[in-house]
Amino acid sequence: MKKILAFAAVGMMLGMMASCGGKKKSDDIIAPRVVKVKPKAPVRMQEYTDERDVKWLGKTYHVAINRQASDSLPLVKDETGQKFVDNVFTLAVSRADGSVFFSRKFTKPMMADYLDEDYQNTGIFEGLVFDKVDGDWLVFGGSVGHPQTDEYIPLVIRLSRMGEVVISRDAQMDTSNVDPSTTEDDV
Repeated sequence: MKKILAFAAVGMMLGMMASCGGKKKSDDIIAPRVVKVKPKAPVRMQEYTDERDVKWLGKTYHVAINRQASDSLPLVKDETGQKFVDNVFTLAVSRADGSVFFSRKFTKPMMADYLDEDYQNTGIFEGLVFDKVDGDWLVFGGSVGHPQTDEYIPLVIRLSRMGEVVISRDAQMDTSNVDPSTTEDDV
């Protein structure tokens, strides 16, 4: 009987050891297959027009800004290979009698001196808007950005009473919508 109990005990111990062995772990890593997104046809921004009357130099002027995608400018590619059509902006300033004071087309190559190489190659001219009257100057805000992102370089385009255009990179952060009680760390 002692031999039977000893065999039974050894058998149970071997059974327990075998059941605790578990499955052998695999070194295979299963990950979803990365599917490359194929670029679509070149993306075009929609046409945009903004018109307003502005009091400047004691008179009323009509400011019209128009954005159009331009097939004559080089296409821009993002990191996925998607192509984007760059834009051309037309800025026209007319006197109250309808005569044209100023009219010019603006493109990204005109802003090249204010852009780094990355934005010259992969950015598009996205925006041009009237900002304010500053003495003898009409001030406009412009932006060249990476398509479909929030990354852009802000520009200031100033038009003098003599028709002179001065372009610069905007170093002033627009804080007009920020609560003055907040600090820079809060923003």
